[in-house]
Amino acid sequence: MAHNVTQKLIESHLVEGTLEPGAAIGLRIDQTLTQDATGTTVMLELEAMGLDRVRTELSAQYVDHNLLQTDSRNADDHLFLLSACRKYGLWYSRPGNGVSHPVHQQRFGIPGKSLLGSDSHTPAAGSIGMLAMGAGGLEVALAMAGEPYHIEMPEVWGVRLTGKLPDWVSAKDVILEMLRRHGVDGGVGRIIEYFGPGLALLSAMDRHVIANMGTELGATTTVFPSDDVVRRFLAAQGREDDWTEITADDGASYDVDEQIDLSTLVPLIALPSSPGNVVPVREVAGAEIYQAYIGSSANPGLRDFAVAADLVREHGADPSVSFDINPSSRQTLHNLIELGYLQPLLDAGARIHQAGCNGCIGMGQAPATDSISLRTVPRNFPDRSGTKDDRVFLCSPETATASAITGRITDPRDLERELGMSYPRDIPDEDVLVSTEWLVPPLPPEESARIELRKGPNIVSLPGMPPLPDELALTVLIKLDDNVSTDEIMPAGNAVLPYRSNVPEIAKFVFRPIDEGFYERAIAALANGGGIVVGGDNYGQGSSREHAALAPRHLGIQAKIVKSYARIHRENLVNFGILPLTFIDPQDHALIEPGDELRMSDLRATLRAGGPVEVRIRRDGRQVSSFSADYRLSDRDVDRLLAGGALSASKTAEAPG
Repeated sequence: MAHNVTQKLIESHLVEGTLEPGAAIGLRIDQTLTQDATGTTVMLELEAMGLDRVRTELSAQYVDHNLLQTDSRNADDHLFLLSACRKYGLWYSRPGNGVSHPVHQQRFGIPGKSLLGSDSHTPAAGSIGMLAMGAGGLEVALAMAGEPYHIEMPEVWGVRLTGKLPDWVSAKDVILEMLRRHGVDGGVGRIIEYFGPGLALLSAMDRHVIANMGTELGATTTVFPSDDVVRRFLAAQGREDDWTEITADDGASYDVDEQIDLSTLVPLIALPSSPGNVVPVREVAGAEIYQAYIGSSANPGLRDFAVAADLVREHGADPSVSFDINPSSRQTLHNLIELGYLQPLLDAGARIHQAGCNGCIGMGQAPATDSISLRTVPRNFPDRSGTKDDRVFLCSPETATASAITGRITDPRDLERELGMSYPRDIPDEDVLVSTEWLVPPLPPEESARIELRKGPNIVSLPGMPPLPDELALTVLIKLDDNVSTDEIMPAGNAVLPYRSNVPEIAKFVFRPIDEGFYERAIAALANGGGIVVGGDNYGQGSSREHAALAPRHLGIQAKIVKSYARIHRENLVNFGILPLTFIDPQDHALIEPGDELRMSDLRATLRAGGPVEVRIRRDGRQVSSFSADYRLSDRDVDRLLAGGALSASKTAEAPG
């Protein structure tokens, strides 16, 4: 039978199940990726599991999110992570070495391997023919312990690329076109595989841009073939021996078919405050901007910065614009210096930041109040930048730089007409220098055994989670509409992320961007049995951060009921003992009001039997309505929920007798 690339990758890692869409499957994981915003919790989970050393072929820990050292907390966590890497056998990427995704692709990515990361943009590694998926930190910890990763077999969505990108249009516009067509949930339950003659002129880092933001479509992952483009990329990294050709068989088919003629694309832009709110740049051109921001995991390649440098050589940036350059890695920064691209950026007034996530995750570079920020980052969820009611637009480096030059949103094609500028030619796709000195290799096992974890005063061991009770009487703490992101459930930024290793403290920020009184209501409800969250479709989209489940669970939230969940967030809820219910009839969402009490009985027997959960609505001391709720739980999920979460379940399974 002819297989596409996705089927080949999954079949070669399949330990349970079949390739039938919707089937429960288990996958062997070769590599893992953790970053500091989620990795601190992962290391605490390894400690709780009693693991001696990771059992993957390679695991790497990056410090890229929490780089601001305004006090000791982030610095203490950096030392904790280094000690954990030494103890458990991981590679350690030092603070300032760069964003996890491009660095991993440059140094460790191998076609044909599987990668599980505690960051939702881990699918970026699909750009070189890897099976790379994001997951909650606990799933990654279990993979590091040698456990398979369990998901439902997705549909494979084949996107055939034809033609050639026009001048002033780049890879960011390809993924923005996909988001324009399908929105932020169009990829749910699917893996996107790109193929066709249009791939030939897309570099490995161009493909990284597209694969990275496939996450914003809700896709499980994105896959590209491993072809000669990938071979050239690995050769430039000094790793050509890691290359293996992986392409679709002749006659391979897909569950869903689509085509994009690259030659027809125009510069696109996502308006505030969703990656799916995409229009042509010319529809919004002319609006004055405050900031133009180049970089992040979504546009990390050398060419993304080199294009910007070439464009500003003659005209510079408008003095009213904050022109922010966010290098994706030290290696990229070295190459910009070596090839002469850093000086034009500096001369143009660019502000050069350290290599890391920085403003993308709200760690600095926040825009001014009520002002427009054009960014090449993957997300523009409300307030994510660090500015309340921000106005963040997502666009290509060409659009961001053109707008920096003019001081207003500008279709980059108009630079030819307005300023007589030509599209940059001979821009390098591949690095000429390779930088490895800021990667710390694992210690040998005999040395690792002597390492003690170094915990600063802000690092608190994970709290225990009690088993799911048979009956629940939960207060409705908040009622939400569609597309609520994990940035809104558990915000990031420099005020919050330093508490990522301290669950009691970070729990005080749950739902803060939406409802500043949520924490106090949750604490009050905790004394009377706990609370429940009611939501709409695509609840929990965006970041994989498991704190969006762990912190609410700490506040006594034992169930959520929504119209539908984003994949990773639903996994995280199960892993921390929160019952993820869905409305059988979405119209029942309208029956519930904040402050209602939702009662459920015989839960343990119901979940074991697989029947619907009957929910009774009580208001002002009397029952006013009821409805049935569903859940999609495997036997493994049920075991985890009933035990109080995955860690509790693993300890129960290991207990003697």
